[in-house]
Amino acid sequence: MENQTFIEEFIFLGFSNHPNLYILFFVVFLAIYTITLVGNTLILTLIRTDLTLHTPMYYFLSNLSFLDICYISATVPVMLANFFRTQKTISYEGCIAQLFSLITCAGTECVLLAIMAYDRYVAICSPLHYSSIMSKRACMKMAVFSWMCGLANSLVHTLLTLSLTICKSNELSHFFCDVPLLLKLSCSDTSVNEAVLHLASALIGLSPCLFILVSYIRIIHAILKINTSKGRVKAFSTCASHLIVVVIFYGTSNFNYNRPSSGYSLDVDTLVSSLYCIVTPMLNPIIYSLRNKEVKASFMRMGKKYFSSSART
Repeated sequence: MENQTFIEEFIFLGFSNHPNLYILFFVVFLAIYTITLVGNTLILTLIRTDLTLHTPMYYFLSNLSFLDICYISATVPVMLANFFRTQKTISYEGCIAQLFSLITCAGTECVLLAIMAYDRYVAICSPLHYSSIMSKRACMKMAVFSWMCGLANSLVHTLLTLSLTICKSNELSHFFCDVPLLLKLSCSDTSVNEAVLHLASALIGLSPCLFILVSYIRIIHAILKINTSKGRVKAFSTCASHLIVVVIFYGTSNFNYNRPSSGYSLDVDTLVSSLYCIVTPMLNPIIYSLRNKEVKASFMRMGKKYFSSSART
């Protein structure tokens, strides 16, 4: 038998229990998508144009903002279009493309958050060597490494998924394509796919998480050694935004993937996945904007510059 699918398209069942609320869903997710695009684009613009933000921390934040734009764009446009269709479908090729994009973004973000934790660790625990350790060249290599990890992980999963014969059904209990869902629909032997999935979860998911945990244990230990309370607060404030983002990302992803496969309704599955894939990319720029004085100051300078130029014209 050739490695090909008998199914040309998939039907998404996510949100199908509430057809009367499709207009409301469309408005809500369109608003979330718009806020995410505007917020992350604003962060990218600020970091690119404001010289005071040309530091390693903001260089990694710009990568995170671009990543979040790609992340949410892999799912929401298809979902918004499907709200106006009788059947919520995606082609087989579109499903594979969506799968590749999502896994790339998820894997890259895991590694990038670990790199950002390392940046905060060096800044607080080795401030005298910060500029030499976190040089521009080193930061570029770290960012490229995070993207290469995400791409390599995604390429392996995508190729293994392409080798499957999908024939049990074309209905996905979700609003996007995911590897575990496609494995359930396969008539092929999925043992290799499952083994690689567990291995990737340990390498790309668990390892960065443990690295972040160790980094923050050392960061907290170093902060507690600071003599003044003002100094401790100032030191902790430099990594508070990143820590909140990490907790939200890993909290929602672990709840999404590491929970019992049974006992949850379609509505609960859809809600949890929405928090993980859609709401989290929207929250990241908001968290960094509200909790970061440098970002807020840069935003104010950009606003004054814009209004002053508008007044002259």
